[in-house]
Parts: sequence; structure tokens; C-alpha cells
Amino acid sequence: MTDRAAGRPSPDAVPGAAARRTSGRLIGIDAARGVALVAIMCVHLLPAAYPSTGRPTLTWILFPGDSPALFALLAGTGLAFTSGGRRPVRGRAMAAARAGVAVRAVLLLALGLSIGHLMPPEPPAYNILIYFSVFFLLTLPFIGLAPRTLFVLSGVFLLVGPLLIHLVGDALPEFSSLNPTLGTVVSEPAAVFWQLLLTGTYPALPYMAYLLAGVAIGRLNLRSLHVQVRLLVAGAALAATAKLVSWHVLHSADVYTTLLYSIPSLTREQLDNLLVYGSGGLPTNTPWWLVLTTPDLNTPFSVAWSLGLGLAVVGACLLLARRFETWMVPLAAMGAMTLTLYYAHLVFLSFEFFYAHRLLWAVVSLVLSALFALAWERAFGQGPVELLMNAVVRPVRRVVLGREPRGTPNSRTPGS
Repeated sequence: MTDRAAGRPSPDAVPGAAARRTSGRLIGIDAARGVALVAIMCVHLLPAAYPSTGRPTLTWILFPGDSPALFALLAGTGLAFTSGGRRPVRGRAMAAARAGVAVRAVLLLALGLSIGHLMPPEPPAYNILIYFSVFFLLTLPFIGLAPRTLFVLSGVFLLVGPLLIHLVGDALPEFSSLNPTLGTVVSEPAAVFWQLLLTGTYPALPYMAYLLAGVAIGRLNLRSLHVQVRLLVAGAALAATAKLVSWHVLHSADVYTTLLYSIPSLTREQLDNLLVYGSGGLPTNTPWWLVLTTPDLNTPFSVAWSLGLGLAVVGACLLLARRFETWMVPLAAMGAMTLTLYYAHLVFLSFEFFYAHRLLWAVVSLVLSALFALAWERAFGQGPVELLMNAVVRPVRRVVLGREPRGTPNSRTPGS
């Protein structure tokens, strides 16, 4: 998740100080973030399968696992915006930008741990905020790099992250809480550390592929039609290639049978369910498990699929905003304050009274989120949590920036 300041080139020395109507904010990026928010809310609130048949619902077909990846991709784009946009800042200005990101990481950790205290032991959702705190910290050394280098490093993490999970995951300590709290951090520091890096639901090392690709996107001229089309086409091509190669290896090369007989107790129904819905983790008895593209399994192919889909969504939203910007305003308003709305969504889920009327609560949640975002943005600009976060980050950036003149090359404002 990111805040409002991460979605635009800001006219101020401190990102996020101006309202949308004076900021030149990219509504397509906000809309893409809104798509991710709507998707993750639907996945949490609506059933994944039909009880009578066990077949996946439309919600699961459209939204599984890919919305967290899209959030991570756009978080990287936001980090690029807050550190110079197309021309990354240098010197003390970059140090200030990194300090601001580090403070955001600490604040996200605090928010994530607070949600962990609210969630029951068998939670209705897995909180990604605590993972984002690690994402941000790991991205700090890379945010000043050129787009081409960032895309290459994204590919490296796409391969290395899943391989590390496969090779060393079984040797790492098991964690006891799906939503860590301050208590689990203190009592199980090693388990939580590896949970956030490799063994958890959204492990940081594979997810760095999304973050670094997002930073690279934020360094491009996103108002260019050529760039927007290339994002759409390249993303669709990457996703299609990952899915087709995976399917070919799985079925034409008879890897499906290899996987089926790799575990004596595994039935065909269980394997088919794993291919559709995923699981808490993959077996490590054969590397052929790494060819799956099932959401949330964090294999090279599943990361490539989600990354490609995310690039395509960003490109499509930027293209649609050229002609249909007015129609995208509600979605973009939600995307401009995803941190506020996502946090409120998790608090709502923690009460667990939505199970009896899932569709009703999904519709109510989406409508109220859109109405709140539109009204709050018109009145105050940034979302309430985003405002509080920026109130903490802004003075830290100013202290680090010191007295360096604003007009020097080393202190370009974001988007300049």
C-alpha cells in the first residue's frame, strides 16, 4: 500500500502538499491503485468457490493473488515519484527521500502490527502492511538507479526469490501467526524475520520483483502514449508467456503426472485444487512445482504472470484516462487514499460479521469507500491516514535536506 503522495509528481519540495486539482496527478495511476483495492476487497469479502460445485467464482478467476502484486508494483512507482520522478534527485535530496521512505516503513510496521492485534487466530484476511514495511526498506538502495537497471534487477528477484523459498524454506523456522503482532515479534523474532522475507504470504524477496519494476515505471514518461502502449503490450506479453509456457510444461511435458505421484498421499482432486486456489506453501520434493502460475505460490512463473498483469493494468488505466478521465474519478479517488481505505477494510474484517451476507457487505463496502474517498478528497485532499503519515515524514525530510538550495540540481522536486 502507498499513500497519496506516492501517486503523483508533486509541485512542492515535500510530496503530497497540494490537492489534486493543482498537482498534475496521474489519474491513471490512481485508478490502477483503485483497481487493486477493489480487487483485494472483493477477494476478502466474496467466496472463492461455489459451495455446491467447488468451482471457482468469478471473483477468484479475476482477482486472486494479483491484487497484492499490483499494490507492490504501484508502491514502487510511488517511491519513484517521491524521489524525483523521471529524473531522480541526487545528493542530500536523495538522502531526504530515503529518510522519508524509511520513516514510512516504520509507520507501516506500526499499522500492520496494530491490525495483527485485532485479527482473530484464523483471520479473514492476511495483512500486507507489515510486509510493505520490509518492501520499502529493501528498496532503499535501488531507488536511485536507472529504469533499465531496475527492470534487470526485477528479473533477478523474480528468479532468485522463488528459488530461495524452494531451496531453504523448509530449513527456516516456522511462524505461529499469519498476522504478526508486537508480541510475536518479541517472542519469535527469527520466525517473523523469515516470514517477512521468504516464508510468509507476501515474502519480500520475490515481491521485490514488483517493487523494482514499479520504481522503473515511475522513472518513465507516463504521460507519453508510446510508454503507455508499451506497458500494456509488454505486460500482456509477459503474462501470456508465463501462463502458456507453464501450461505447456505442466501438461504437454507430463509434469502434471510427475507432481501427482511425487507425494504418495496426494490425490488428483487435491492437485487440481492446488492449481486453482494455491496453498500455504509448495512442496519442495521436486523443482517441477516451480512451473506453476497459481496465485500466491510465489514461483518464477506466478511472479512473472502477476508482474505482467500488473504492467498491463497500469498501461490500460493510463490509456483509458486519456479519454475517460471523468468516469474514472471515483476509482481514482479510492486509489489516492488506499492506505486509509485498506486499513479501514481490515478493521471491518476483524469483526467477522460479513460471512452471512458476503455480497451485500461487498457492495456496501465498495460504495461507502468510493463515497468517502470522493467527499474527503474534495474537502481535505489526502486521506486521513495519509495526512498523518505525511505529517510525520515531512519534518524528517526537511531535517535531512537541511539548508541545501532548492534550485540546485541535487534538490530537484519530484516530477521536475
